[in-house]
Amino acid sequence: MCGRYASTRSPEDLAGLFDVDSWQQEDAPGPNYNVAPTDEVWAVLETTDRETGAVERRLRPLRWGLVPFWAKSPDVGVKMINARVETVHQKPAFRRAFAKRRCLLPADGFYEWQTVPAREGRKAYKQPYFITPEDGQVMALAGLYEIWRDPERDEDDPRAWWRTCTVITTEATDAAGRVHPRMPLAIDPEGQADWLDPAHDDPDELRSLLTSPADGHLDARPVSTAVNNVRNNGPHLLDPPANDGS
Repeated sequence: MCGRYASTRSPEDLAGLFDVDSWQQEDAPGPNYNVAPTDEVWAVLETTDRETGAVERRLRPLRWGLVPFWAKSPDVGVKMINARVETVHQKPAFRRAFAKRRCLLPADGFYEWQTVPAREGRKAYKQPYFITPEDGQVMALAGLYEIWRDPERDEDDPRAWWRTCTVITTEATDAAGRVHPRMPLAIDPEGQADWLDPAHDDPDELRSLLTSPADGHLDARPVSTAVNNVRNNGPHLLDPPANDGS
């Protein structure tokens, strides 16, 4: 799975990297070294203007944890932070979004954990690893998004509309596979326009755009166990771990 990642680049940088047409600073998520489910995250997506038909590429915040349009409560989103590539085009929770609402989730890297067995004088603990492209480039994680309306609020209330997302995952390979059996998928730069295009809806063609981040050229290094607590944040989370596993 992909349950935590880092996204620290500024919206100005992301807008340039992804050829974004528009973005708004209001309520924008700041640098986050410990992105967790239910957090607001930056996403790149394309929408079509209903009046002009023009397609606009936007950078906007989405809540991590997809809430299907048919859900009765937004609480279901906590269980839908990932969508498996093997079934994403078939599952009721994701198939409409896969056909029409795809996005890119910029990330510096993602975290996975390995359990370190107990030894004399030390309890068992989970050692986090930060997995990132060897060249340090931003990853464009393959995502889906949905729009859910809260029936308890008036339609013109901005709080009535939930915009949420999920990360598509696959079996892990290379450095990531040595840490955890699954990993997020990404979209190469040459495939991003097709992935984001809401008019592009052929499932087989879309699935062919999904690739391993950085073509599998990933580095996995152990980092501070401080990242295990979702309340911790900051660049110190990427420091090497203490020798005692604390």
